[in-house]
Amino acid sequence: MVISGGIMENEEKTELAGFLKTLPPVEFGCVYGSTLHPNNSDKSSMVDYILGVADPVKWHSENLKLNRSHYASWMVHLGGAKLITEVADGIGVGVHFNPFVTWNEKVRVLLDNLDVENLNAANLRAAVAAALLILPSKFNEEDLYSTICSLSYMGDLRMLFAEDKNKVKKIVQGQFYLFSSMYKPFIEEYEAKEILRVSSIGGQQKSLSQDYCLPATRSLVCSLPPLIRNKMGTQLGEKKIIGDSGRVVQEVVFSSREEAARSMQKVVRRTVMVSSLRQAVSGVVAAGGMNAGRYLANKVRKAWKSWI
Repeated sequence: MVISGGIMENEEKTELAGFLKTLPPVEFGCVYGSTLHPNNSDKSSMVDYILGVADPVKWHSENLKLNRSHYASWMVHLGGAKLITEVADGIGVGVHFNPFVTWNEKVRVLLDNLDVENLNAANLRAAVAAALLILPSKFNEEDLYSTICSLSYMGDLRMLFAEDKNKVKKIVQGQFYLFSSMYKPFIEEYEAKEILRVSSIGGQQKSLSQDYCLPATRSLVCSLPPLIRNKMGTQLGEKKIIGDSGRVVQEVVFSSREEAARSMQKVVRRTVMVSSLRQAVSGVVAAGGMNAGRYLANKVRKAWKSWI
């Protein structure tokens, strides 16, 4: 799963402190959503956030004492914290979903006690590599960021009926400078490797071109997450080589850029599809029928407006 975060000022991070005081301690927290970005023209009333904890059963046990209303009543009565965690892990993808926890402030925060920042850097680098595999030899910055953003929705079943058809475009255009700040180091990194060439075309946009040769393609594939590479290897085959570290590693075998791109897209699409389906079912179970129906109705209503 692709996780991306923005750059936030210290004073903005402290805005989450009031909310965290209502919860048991967490090791990681990130808040995202169009409402948080003043330059985003597509505002919404909902702020999404992710909380990471080392011991979910213990955390939910403590939160049940503090915030029993965060959970569907049947889960509380039938199994409590253990059932809540089992639903998240067994049906979903390890995430407990609650669409209607209320909070009065528009928080903007990144709390990290797990060194997620370094993991996120690897994630952002991989996202650029995946986007470059899909893009043509010449494109602009907005094309790059739109392709990166679309990776998260590739194969997502919600895009068929419960998401704004223009969502990716609105996200990128509304937060162009945020994307530019996030991905600039990785564009420069690939430029230093002579995989990318960057030139200014006036205004805020830059023109980019990329090397389409097989060595450049192999370098991009090597930057993909191990799970994606392994599944590509199952499709296309693998061979053993000596990596940069001197260790023997498995390299995906492909004969062309197009073959590598098709395989990667197929793997990403299936991965996102399975994950989104599992999490959707888990969300319905965890939120309860009424809350899940209300949440879905809001999403479908917004999606419908984008089509008319």
